Amino acid sequence: MSGPHDPVARVTGRVPPPAVAVDGRGDWAAAERALGVRLPEDYKRLVGAYGRGDFWGALWLRTPFGADGPFRLTAGLLDDFGPLREDFPEDYPYPLFPEPGGLLAWAGTESAAQVCWLTEGPPESWPVVIWSRDDDYERFDCGAGAFLDGLTARTLTSGLLHHRRDLAPWFDPGVPRDHVYVRLEEGALPYAERLRILREALGPTTDRGGYAHDGARQDHFAVSGTGWLLTYETAYGHQLRVAFPPADSEAARRAVLAAVARTGCAVRSVATVHGTSAWAL
Repeated sequence: MSGPHDPVARVTGRVPPPAVAVDGRGDWAAAERALGVRLPEDYKRLVGAYGRGDFWGALWLRTPFGADGPFRLTAGLLDDFGPLREDFPEDYPYPLFPEPGGLLAWAGTESAAQVCWLTEGPPESWPVVIWSRDDDYERFDCGAGAFLDGLTARTLTSGLLHHRRDLAPWFDPGVPRDHVYVRLEEGALPYAERLRILREALGPTTDRGGYAHDGARQDHFAVSGTGWLLTYETAYGHQLRVAFPPADSEAARRAVLAAVARTGCAVRSVATVHGTSAWAL
């Protein structure tokens, strides 16, 4: 189904999918045989469009394809939490898949919440249940596609998902990124002007929110269409933190250092804190 009444089409129209869906393609029949259950069609379309990755800083979409990892679709909740349930049954109001009608996690969050289906009835009618690490639960009587449609349209609210409702929704594909910190000297221009110059030089960019307290600032933004994520800050020293796919290391180095030069701030040092990129000044 597609069209104005199709929630998945509304999501993809609102939140552009990546050029390549990481682990978004595979043998669905084999995946369903391994799980022992048929999966909802709207979820399959979401995986095909987006693959593994992060919606709006709130929800990390799992897929059954690719290497094992914390955000692969598996039937692992019973193995992970079954022993705890024996000691604290009051904290587990729902069965855990593959128990009949059990919770099956199709997404997760950085705060360790599980975004699940309650697998009772036919797959297209499975409701969404969010289960937090504090054993709080929220139930939504809709499927994965309608849930993401409501979340990104701001018509659905959750006390267990944390995202910036004042910012336009985004999707970051789950690709490996190197992380480089560029430590800076102070310059003559005020912080807000330096931030404007950085974003203009690297643009187009999209806002990812920020933080300000007692004169310290942090501003997050993404370079559109590249997968580059940046934080300009004075909260932990005057620096620009840059995350990028390793293949983009040289392009990111040239662009970032040229943008920094336009701010009038000298570079004190460059350090790779994760990955293999070595930026020369």
